[in-house]
Amino acid sequence: MSADKSQRKILITNALPYANGPLHLGHMVGFMQADIWARFQKVRGHKVTFVGGDDQHGTPIMLGAEAKGISPQQLIDDTEALHKESLTGFSIDLDNYTGTHHPENQRISAEIYTKLKERGHIDVRVIKQAFDEEKGMFLPDRYVKGTCPKCKAADQYGDNCEVCGTTYDTTDLIDAYSVLSGKAPIEKESEHYFFKVSDFEKMLLEWKNSDALQPEIANKLDEWFESGLIDWDISRDKPYWGFEIPGAPGKYFYVWLDAPIGYMASHQVHCEKTNDDWHSYWNADSDAELYHFIGKDIVRFHTLFWPAMLKAVDYRQPNGVFVHGFLTVDGTKMSKTRGTFIMAETYLKHLNPEYLRYYFAAKLSSSVVDMDLNLEDFSARVNSDIVGKMVNIASRCAGFISKRFDGMLAEESAAPELHAEFADAADSIAARYEKREFSQAMRDIMALADKANQFIDEHKPWILIKDESKLDEVQQICTAGINAFRSLCIYLKPVLPNLVADAEVFLNDGELNWSDLQTPLLKHQINKFKPLITRIESESIERMVEESKKSLEPKPAQKDAVNNEQSTALGQDPISPEINYDEFAKVDLRIAKIIKAEHVDGADKLLQLTLDIGGETRNVFAGIKSAYKPEDLEGKLTVMVANLAPRKMRFGMSEGMVLAAGPGGSDLFVLNPDDGAEPGMRVK
Repeated sequence: MSADKSQRKILITNALPYANGPLHLGHMVGFMQADIWARFQKVRGHKVTFVGGDDQHGTPIMLGAEAKGISPQQLIDDTEALHKESLTGFSIDLDNYTGTHHPENQRISAEIYTKLKERGHIDVRVIKQAFDEEKGMFLPDRYVKGTCPKCKAADQYGDNCEVCGTTYDTTDLIDAYSVLSGKAPIEKESEHYFFKVSDFEKMLLEWKNSDALQPEIANKLDEWFESGLIDWDISRDKPYWGFEIPGAPGKYFYVWLDAPIGYMASHQVHCEKTNDDWHSYWNADSDAELYHFIGKDIVRFHTLFWPAMLKAVDYRQPNGVFVHGFLTVDGTKMSKTRGTFIMAETYLKHLNPEYLRYYFAAKLSSSVVDMDLNLEDFSARVNSDIVGKMVNIASRCAGFISKRFDGMLAEESAAPELHAEFADAADSIAARYEKREFSQAMRDIMALADKANQFIDEHKPWILIKDESKLDEVQQICTAGINAFRSLCIYLKPVLPNLVADAEVFLNDGELNWSDLQTPLLKHQINKFKPLITRIESESIERMVEESKKSLEPKPAQKDAVNNEQSTALGQDPISPEINYDEFAKVDLRIAKIIKAEHVDGADKLLQLTLDIGGETRNVFAGIKSAYKPEDLEGKLTVMVANLAPRKMRFGMSEGMVLAAGPGGSDLFVLNPDDGAEPGMRVK
């Protein structure tokens, strides 16, 4: 389609996977969501550029390479090649894939930092950190372990306790030790560089309330504003694998400084290859659209630090930061022992990637919710929808057209009203795609497939073909069926690119576009039909799960620390150890009576609650103001976590947590115990 006033210019990115391990199915949630949305925009006729790359810097890269006995450069090169292979296997159609260690990223990062410094947005401070004397390096929090100062649980990380949930400074740990050397770290001062995020509080408040963010993410930003914006430490000390800060020998950009700039660099590499104008996308007055697809654990970097940094150097803000949840398998987090921690390459050995693309599309929405890959439902849904409904339409009609009519469709359809119904759905289905309501789009599309199959069932061409006088009617019925199949292919082209590419060969009408929905194929020669996809067999899933069990062995302590930091960097849920019932039982849930509830000056979302837990009162700040008026809460019973460590907030000390559930906003429900409960009673 040639460019016109209605054609949009869209740049899309996906979170950068970390470069010290292969991709797993959790990574594919974001990549597939972004790819489906990009392909939808393309089939609508818009100019779309989709770029990405690997996140290639940080301590885990350095240590991971050391453990393998290779250079960091070799590690990131090997990993990038592996990632590209996996992404290609899942038909992720990236226009460019360039890692963050590319010279172009170093150039842009240095340029942005220099502007930040010149404009007074960089502050230099001396801070104290844990230092491993044997390794000769400062230790990130995840590389320090010890005994929790609150509950005395052993072997906890240097920033928070995974048993009682307490957060603390590394120096508060009891019997702290380095996971690299096993030796006790010392406390050492170092000069660090901070980006003054607080300089952009007004701009970020406006950004928070814009259409660029999902409601759940805007609510999360409220919490950060209420706690007070903190400046961002963008430096790390040598030894560190990354880019040295200009004018600061021995200091390196923190991985999260140059990671989002990697989007800009990857796009620049693409623009150089295609002679596109990079500045027309990134300048503050750009009329192009910019969208980031990310996981929910890297929201702070993309919705606070990143827009502030772009604003500081006169670049544009994103039109949207689209956040998705994590992936669970069979209802729980991905598990090595159950074989549900599935690597992308393992899946591709056993199953068609189109299966997973459709299943993810059938589950994805615009909300920030976790998504479950239920392996039994996965098989049943794909077999029912794609094989049993969509492809079945073509296979039921194509044979009659080929054998009795030499592959020629009729001059008119037996059901113009059916085609009209399919065509009339174009705007509503497009709106579903546009809003990333993929699951609803799939339901709407499959409802059309049901109508097409019902039409064929009612007209029974396999019976009519036996009557020579009914041949014209058979041709028209099958023509209607083939056109219904063609419309379904257009609607599902963003989701099933390989299947639709094969269908385009069968239909013999070139590449399908959204505009083709309005015009049926009539008096048109089609090619002989070949099977487009086969059913999922349970044996294939079983083999994939079994291979996943064998290929993933437990890792030693040092690698655990590397992998946990890695998972956070790449936008995936950190893999926390499972807890048993005894550990869970340490959470003390108590019935509490809300004695007093009042507004908090200067807080948009918080209410201050005075809670009676049976002879003892607690002060708790709860982010439920959007759902409750203070006067409606007083006198009610609720449930609170009574043994949560007190947390100092800008408005005072919060001495517990009230339990609530819901998507946010007005749909937020404080847990209300049954009648007969008394303050202080333990919830079991």
